[in-house]
Amino acid sequence: MSTVTPTSERTRPAAPPPAGATPGGKAGSGADGFGTRIFNGFSHLFLAVWAVMVVYPLAWVVMSALKTDSEVIRKPLSLIPESLQWDNFARAWTAGIDSFFLNTLLVLVGSVFLTMLLGSMAAYVLARYEFPGNRPIYWMFLSGLTLPIYLAAVPLFKGVYNTGVVLPFLGPNKHVMLILVYVAWSLAFTVFFMHSFFRTLPNAIAEAGMVDGASHSRLFFSVMLPMAKPGLISIGIFNVLGQWNQWYLPTLLMQSVAGEPKNQVIAQGLIELSVNQGYKSDWSGLFAGVTMAMLPVLVVYIVFQRQVQSGLTAGVSK
Repeated sequence: MSTVTPTSERTRPAAPPPAGATPGGKAGSGADGFGTRIFNGFSHLFLAVWAVMVVYPLAWVVMSALKTDSEVIRKPLSLIPESLQWDNFARAWTAGIDSFFLNTLLVLVGSVFLTMLLGSMAAYVLARYEFPGNRPIYWMFLSGLTLPIYLAAVPLFKGVYNTGVVLPFLGPNKHVMLILVYVAWSLAFTVFFMHSFFRTLPNAIAEAGMVDGASHSRLFFSVMLPMAKPGLISIGIFNVLGQWNQWYLPTLLMQSVAGEPKNQVIAQGLIELSVNQGYKSDWSGLFAGVTMAMLPVLVVYIVFQRQVQSGLTAGVSK
């Protein structure tokens, strides 16, 4: 008995081959697959070259800090010292790095704390509440990202000078004005970053807190701010890195303490040490000071790198 094939099966067209497949080959082995492999190879090569460009200078500085002065001069590009000179770090520390570290930590703790507090509060209000003037205020904060700090050097210096705080630079408040300037300098990007993050947080939890009787301040500090922890960590690390490496603002605003290393921050102090080298040629001690200056920020980033990545991608994933 013969079998009758349904018309729909007889006339059904054959399924098209996968994209990039050849008649006798595997998927992805055509022109598209070849182009993808070329692109991936170029990307890996670029990343490898970039890694070498970043890692080699860091390794060179660290290894130079473990050499003698003669090795630094005779073998400047060599990474392997003949013998490890750990006393270079002790010599650099006693040469003034200890004072630079203390001053930098004092400024950094105050400026980062105020920047995170004020920036997160402003970003939360602008992101979660509608009121007249909301968008103009937000755009005013963003305008701070478009103004290079160098263009504001003269009015900034005159404003600080007129306050009478920095130029006398007496008493325990010698770094207060520098902290306030750091806060103003970092506030624009902090508000911009946290504004986008607060907008991704769910409204249901905020509404539940209001129903339970929480005030606006209690809702912010007890509910919304803990939920924004990934974003806070990310922007906090950016502020720490930027303010730790800041050289221009301290040099501009702390001219009354030029030549007084005990009052300078780490970036100023390293420049001061290099300028004051003269004929001493303590290059190994200088490299040791640079190493001690960059290690804290490297450790901070390595420890919190996962939180930084999650904070940067949280707004996209939500």
